[in-house]
Amino acid sequence: MAKYMLKRILHAAITLCVVICIVFALLRQMPIEGYFNNFDKMTEASIQVSLNKMGLNDPLPVQILHYFGQLLKGDLGVSNRYRQGYPIVKIIAQKAPISIKLGLISLAVSLAVGLPLGILMARSTRTRWKLWDKFGTVFIVIVQAVPSAVYHLLIQLYGSEILGVSMLFNDRNPMTWVLPVFSLSIGNIAYYAMWLRRYMVDESNKDYIRLARAKGVPAGKISRSHVFRNAIVPLVQYIPQSILFTLMGSLYVESLYSIPGMGGLLIQVIKLQDNTMVQALVLIYAAVSVLGLLFGDLMMALVDPRISFTGKEGAR
Repeated sequence: MAKYMLKRILHAAITLCVVICIVFALLRQMPIEGYFNNFDKMTEASIQVSLNKMGLNDPLPVQILHYFGQLLKGDLGVSNRYRQGYPIVKIIAQKAPISIKLGLISLAVSLAVGLPLGILMARSTRTRWKLWDKFGTVFIVIVQAVPSAVYHLLIQLYGSEILGVSMLFNDRNPMTWVLPVFSLSIGNIAYYAMWLRRYMVDESNKDYIRLARAKGVPAGKISRSHVFRNAIVPLVQYIPQSILFTLMGSLYVESLYSIPGMGGLLIQVIKLQDNTMVQALVLIYAAVSVLGLLFGDLMMALVDPRISFTGKEGAR
């Protein structure tokens, strides 16, 4: 396990470094206006002086090495347009807690609703009318088929009327958290329910389950101790990744509800062409993605110790 963890951490670090290099190189191809707050009023001489001061006239490999040095010191640079000259780390420190809180609540709601729904759907397949399975299937199809932007707008429009709350987010009013949390949760609810239902149905058709039924083991015990326990293992590795999907979904949801978090911040700095901040935020999202993949594999090994990652059959 320790050897596998070190190997995966090394792979994750290499992947993240490659992503940083690619993003850094692409953003260096953007117009230089994104590095100045008053570009139109600057002379060519002052522009070149500023570019030299920021190191943007250095060869690209030199710039990348310098940026890696900054990252090792915990320095993401300063904002050029969003908040001129202000450290990006401090801006993120103000915005991140709201997005993290919103994302964790949404993830908790997704697990609390999606997993029971998947269990009910799987158990319903063995009943006569299959009501829960039909209900869950319709819900999943609607969520998967309708663009998320559409149902996010419908949730905001009709949800605000039903609950009698403002369409805009207010940190001091707990009721204004309900619609954003539900908007971020609905996709993961459908995802967890769909895959848990599939894994449980596949597991319930295996020979050892049939043998347990033949021996007269109660259906509830079979479902809890055998079917669910084994079906949850392949699903566990995707739970950390769903954190990324929640954060990515927050890009639109936070803008929709005017939530002062990371998602809305990224949209703002892209519009402002604040290249340094765009670079820092993309790096953070990439790090979350890589860490999600890493934690997914580690959680899978912890849930089922029988899984071995040391041999070739465990390589991914």
